[in-house]
Parts: sequence; structure tokens; C-alpha cells
Amino acid sequence: MAKLYFSYAAMNAGKSTILLQAAHNYREQGMEVLLLTSALYRDADDGHISSRIGISAEATLYRQDTDIFVLIQERMGQGRLDAIFVDEAQFLTRDQVWQLARVADHLGMPVLTYGLRTDFRGELFDGSAALLAIADSLREVRTICECGRKAIMVVRLGPDGRALTEGDQISIEKTTYVSLCRRHWEERMGRFPKG
Repeated sequence: MAKLYFSYAAMNAGKSTILLQAAHNYREQGMEVLLLTSALYRDADDGHISSRIGISAEATLYRQDTDIFVLIQERMGQGRLDAIFVDEAQFLTRDQVWQLARVADHLGMPVLTYGLRTDFRGELFDGSAALLAIADSLREVRTICECGRKAIMVVRLGPDGRALTEGDQISIEKTTYVSLCRRHWEERMGRFPKG
């Protein structure tokens, strides 16, 4: 039975690496996979999923107005397809998450999504909220805070190195983010005094 999976984490937990490894495992068994990633921060129509450890794979870009169910149906019409992998799943719309659920439920295709759970303000992304609500399987990918505790939050740093407390939810420059535990996130955000 096909399912909708959501693997989530803070920044720098290796979500894309895990996705690429899983897709490789499918391919190594002779299966065909479709990799999707968000077009939000792409300069061209050339999609790739890449990991900081140096591995990458070609991917199809999805946009906010892409009907992912139709995209996958059309791809299935071109030949065998065994699984769908979605990177940057936090950028999916709620409708797109439901489209992916329909891929699992009506097309019998496993859909594995990977993304952030919360933004720098500690708020859920729309795509992540929908996935947390309806995915068949949830998996937390862990990374660590500077103190060694599990990091579940991210801060966005300004040019002066201070945590930003306001701004647009989506800003893709990964070098401006730091993953922290909840305690250190609150301290850096000025929500609780250092102690």
C-alpha cells in the first residue's frame, strides 16, 4: 500500500542527503523515480537537488501553481514510475500536499517528502503544516544545537550576526540560518533572558 511520508528537521540535518540516498537505493533496484524540488529560489528551469556533502541529482521543478497530481499522471504516461521524492516540501501549498496524498491513495505511488517543519519565527510553513496533518508517516531527522542538544528550531541571522525577529517567511540564503535547540532559539530571539 502506497503512503505519503514526511521527513522533517531543522536546517543542516541532511534531509537532501537522505532523499538522494533513498532515490539511489530505488534506482539500484531497477526502479524509476521522479525527484521534485521547489522553483522558489531557482534562477532557471534547471532543477537539481544537491547536498552539502557533494552529491546531487536532476529534479523536476514545481511552482506554487503546479498541479503535482497532473504532473505525476503525465509522467506515468511516459513509462514506468515507482516512487516520488519531494525536496523542500515546506514550500508546497496545502493543495499540493493533498495532490501528493491523492498520488499515494489513487495512483498507488509512494510519495516521500522532505523539508523544514518551522521557519525562523518558530511558525509552521503551510506545506509542513499540511504534511504534519495528513501524512501517513512522520519522521524527524535530527541535528544538533551548538550546545549538543537536539536542534528543532532555526534562526535567521542578519549581516551583523544577530537573530532577525521579523521578515518574510521565505528567504533561501542557507548561510544565514543556524539550527538551535528551543532554549537557545528563545535566547537568540530575545524571548527569554540568557541564564
